[in-house]
Amino acid sequence: MATNPSQYAHPEALVETEWLEKHLEDDRIRIVESNEDVLLYDTGHIPGAAHIDWRADLQDPVIRDYIRPEKFAELCSKNGITPDTTCIFYGDKANWWACYALWAFRLFGHEKVKILNGGRDKWKAEQRPMTKERSTYPPTKYPVPKKRFDQEIRAFADEALAQSKTKRPLIDVRSPGEFKGEITHMPEYPQEGVLRGGHIPGAKSVPWKTATNDDNTFKSADELKKIYIDNAGVKPDTDTVVYCRIGERSSHTWFVLTYLLGLDNVRNYDGSWTEWGNKVGAPIEKGA
Repeated sequence: MATNPSQYAHPEALVETEWLEKHLEDDRIRIVESNEDVLLYDTGHIPGAAHIDWRADLQDPVIRDYIRPEKFAELCSKNGITPDTTCIFYGDKANWWACYALWAFRLFGHEKVKILNGGRDKWKAEQRPMTKERSTYPPTKYPVPKKRFDQEIRAFADEALAQSKTKRPLIDVRSPGEFKGEITHMPEYPQEGVLRGGHIPGAKSVPWKTATNDDNTFKSADELKKIYIDNAGVKPDTDTVVYCRIGERSSHTWFVLTYLLGLDNVRNYDGSWTEWGNKVGAPIEKGA
């Protein structure tokens, strides 16, 4: 946790739009756009930004898992990224998917990562430069990561179950209706084949967007501490697991807890409800 609760634990993990506009030509950074709407990049993006498709670029095309370390190295190499490159992620939906891409980069051990505070919507609202020109970069030779950090920042179903049984913090970041079991998908989104609704027993409901302001920037450290530490039972000295539907909304909360509040023991259960809600024998609670 930050020693001064009014300050983010890692303020360097955020960059502001004004700063980024002044550093568009900085060859030490790579701006990365990652959106829910994968077609949005071609309608206009920040000059020099690479486009990383959360599904096509980060997901294994056959099994439900992330790409292998060799593929991650290829992805970085073709986008001109080295281990020393600072990757600044941004996107639509209050950086929901940008945080997912950032979390995936951390899964492969890339350390220099930041989020553009306010994301794509704030950049556009301020009428900052946009282009439709696709960016190209001299290829690099990104080394193949020696491992994926599955044990450190990722949780699996058996670990989520253990978290539930031992009554350690479990944060469900989906909508209240999904948490209660009234619906099995996000409001205004299609059903994706989940057979059961509800939540993992013992989980606390804290919708992911609770952490953001109306302009899609993150709330203050004091506000975030009240939301998660004071009201949701997250404890700095106890492991926390966050989950949603496929791990994308919960990666936003993972970023908040890890970088803005400074917890070093938070894991993202990316199997989330599309796994749990279809898993034979998995315990489920309904209601608030």
